[in-house]
Amino acid sequence: MKKMFFVSALGLISFSAFSQDAVNKAMVDQLRKDKEKSDKGVTDPKASAKAAFWMDRATTYSSIASQSSELDSSAAKTAFEAYKKAAEIDPKKAKDAQKFLTGEDPSLFNAFVRQGAEKYQNKNLVGALEMFQLAQQVNAKDTLASLYGGIAAQQIDKKEEAKTQFEKYAENGGKDPSVFYGLAQLYRAENNFDKAVATLNKGLERSPNNKDLKSEVVNILLASGKEDQAIAELTNLTKSDPTNVQNIVNLGILYDNMNTKLGTKIKNIQGRLGAGASQKADLTKKLEDEKGKIEVYDGEIKRISALNKKAPKPDLKRQLADVTAKRKESTTAIEALNAQITAAAASAGKGENQAVLQDSLNILKTQKTTANNEAIAAYKKVLELDAANYDALYNLGVFYFNEAVELKREVDNMSMTDYQAKGKEVEGRVCGRFKKAKPYFEKAIQVKDEADAKENLATVNSVLEQFEGKKVVCVEE
Repeated sequence: MKKMFFVSALGLISFSAFSQDAVNKAMVDQLRKDKEKSDKGVTDPKASAKAAFWMDRATTYSSIASQSSELDSSAAKTAFEAYKKAAEIDPKKAKDAQKFLTGEDPSLFNAFVRQGAEKYQNKNLVGALEMFQLAQQVNAKDTLASLYGGIAAQQIDKKEEAKTQFEKYAENGGKDPSVFYGLAQLYRAENNFDKAVATLNKGLERSPNNKDLKSEVVNILLASGKEDQAIAELTNLTKSDPTNVQNIVNLGILYDNMNTKLGTKIKNIQGRLGAGASQKADLTKKLEDEKGKIEVYDGEIKRISALNKKAPKPDLKRQLADVTAKRKESTTAIEALNAQITAAAASAGKGENQAVLQDSLNILKTQKTTANNEAIAAYKKVLELDAANYDALYNLGVFYFNEAVELKREVDNMSMTDYQAKGKEVEGRVCGRFKKAKPYFEKAIQVKDEADAKENLATVNSVLEQFEGKKVVCVEE
């Protein structure tokens, strides 16, 4: 996750550098004397009763804040309070004081920002935040103090205050995209995804071409489970920036993930759609296996009986008894399986609206085909732009590898009859998929020596050797 810190931004504030020449030393000395005189006057009933005294005090402390903070690092705050005091005492002076208190004269505002920045640079973040907050009381429409206030608040983990400051920055017309990015992160951290996306979109209104904001919209949509919207946003990004390889990789991954999730949903509906039928198919496979055993047992009984007839032996008699007993067990199993198949057939289709489920299944299959094709197209587009892109190479290898595994599962679940009819043809397609995955894993390993790619390649090579031993012809589609 991208973090937003603006240390360098605060460093841009210009501070006057005073050399210790006689003139500047005299200025500091004079400010020190004026400060001491003003501080003494606060306790003088006559002096402190006059608005002019407070106006002078405000001027003195404002000058200290702007020119010599070493005398008082919070001088701007004292100046602020002095202007307010002058306005309270004498309505005639109120107008003059209000110019500073409302920012019409920017000197007090600038003093707060300056001393806030100084505190920030001295790691006094709490003090810095206070200065920036007071600056906003002077000029609520300025973006500078709210920007720096948000930065300080974020770094002392005052998230609510950081959000408040950055929202003010945005409301006042701030345009810095990193602020909108950081504010969105604060909302994302509390799972307020809608607000996070709205913040990013507001930032994009002011910085329409900012890639970080656009990409983060996609990331937050994904985090909130809105994959369709994320794909739409990322598709727009790939169109506006067709050579951005990472965006295309990410789009391929999104479609890849969607393909996998749709596959899971399809299996679920198929299970519900044919619960009884599926059970019937499993039972039928077992039935055919038992019938196959009967054929074997019959052959053995015939062979042993012939041998026993020619030359009776106790051992042959025992073998004949064993085989006959096993045949009887299979016969009993066949009777039980036939009964279970009848029951499964009767239960198939009950309990749910089969037509609705079938419609849902058809829609999901269409969506899966689209996701499947889009994922492959995205990965291949990446390789056109960057033939050595590890993610695209590895993901394509995994894609074809998983397709092979699914087809292999189909072969494993075939009954003996189905296997005899089409098992070899499907195995050829399984072999073809593994063969198709192989070069992608090989190239991926050349780019990056990763354990996952090496392990998958080893599995592919082992499977292909087994198919070669079985004389299976690989069919690449």
